[in-house]
Amino acid sequence: MQEVIFPDGMILNCLIKKTVEEQMHSHHYHDKLELYYMVNGSCSYFIDNKTYEVVAGDLVILPPGIIHRTNYIGEDHVRIVVECSDHFIPAPVLEKVNSLPPLLRSPSVSKEIYMLLKRIDDEFKSPDEYSAESLKARMSALFILIARNAGATGAISSKNEMIDEIIDYIKSNFQQDIKLSRVAKNYFISPEHLSRTFKRDTGFGFNEFLTIVRLKHAENLLKNRGGKSISEIAYSCGFNDSNYFSDKFRHAYGVSPLKFSKRHELGEKNGY
Repeated sequence: MQEVIFPDGMILNCLIKKTVEEQMHSHHYHDKLELYYMVNGSCSYFIDNKTYEVVAGDLVILPPGIIHRTNYIGEDHVRIVVECSDHFIPAPVLEKVNSLPPLLRSPSVSKEIYMLLKRIDDEFKSPDEYSAESLKARMSALFILIARNAGATGAISSKNEMIDEIIDYIKSNFQQDIKLSRVAKNYFISPEHLSRTFKRDTGFGFNEFLTIVRLKHAENLLKNRGGKSISEIAYSCGFNDSNYFSDKFRHAYGVSPLKFSKRHELGEKNGY
């Protein structure tokens, strides 16, 4: 994804994807807000603990830290993806960004949203000395348009109460020794049936989702270690083996937990 870093630390990424490409990064959440606009095609989009059916003209709004995954089915897709730091979000919108509906479906403003996104992409393709200010202005206009029309969405998520309950259980008890077989027993179903249903409704395997939740919390602890060792952080997030934790973390983030922590500490010292 193309990225622009402004002198004052503001970060903006923009990318138009025209085919079904490789899977998302393995941790499936971001530290910046993401906007996802479906130009053509459709997909199932798992967001936090619900699945939404996204069609052309829909806009998905993902605040930082929200676990998500897309599932594309059998056709070409065109979508525009924008990630931005908080600096690009107008103050009145930033205050309520976490309470905005995750999916905006409003035919009356869909074309306007698309045109703003296209203009943002054009600035990336042909930058000049005015592009920085142009990008700030267009991002501000986009977020105000989203906020003004968020209440008009007609998008409804699919619902499976059992899976919703299990996701909530995982998020609240990830520090414990959670087993698929024990959870299935609590719902009087076979582990195989629960595994298939969980995968179908979320796009994640049961253990894969559990690991992502644990890694997400480990990331937060590594950013604020407070003298804790890597082993202590691993155990506090539900990993019984610190070496296994380090392998999973390295696979998801590309660096070891220790290096990740040191990089964050160095960034804070330098004011990033």
